[in-house]
Amino acid sequence: VQLVESGGGLVQPGGSLRLSCAASGLTFTNYHMSWYRQTPEKERELVATIDDFAFRTNYADSVKGRFTIWRDNVESTVYLQMNSLKPQDTAVYYCQAQYTRAIGGAVYWGQGTQVTVSP
Repeated sequence: VQLVESGGGLVQPGGSLRLSCAASGLTFTNYHMSWYRQTPEKERELVATIDDFAFRTNYADSVKGRFTIWRDNVESTVYLQMNSLKPQDTAVYYCQAQYTRAIGGAVYWGQGTQVTVSP
């Protein structure tokens, strides 16, 4: 299983970025997909999640109204559109896949992509 994130970079406050996470080696529709982020000062936190067929999404309060998660089950890719970025959004962003067809199913992580919001 591979999860490969892309789209991170340096952006000014108020700007936008779109992250992508391409999955391979798994049946994509058997997995809920999530984005997490982590900084050296904080534990990894959940940013957004989307269920297997995109019926439900959930967001951290800190990103509601600014970030949007969606998925393309044909392309096995999940996206995170980040608008109105703030310096406190600076972090390494990780993609996570969680198997949904059994209790305690496998969880997979990508390698992370750095997002830096700075003037």
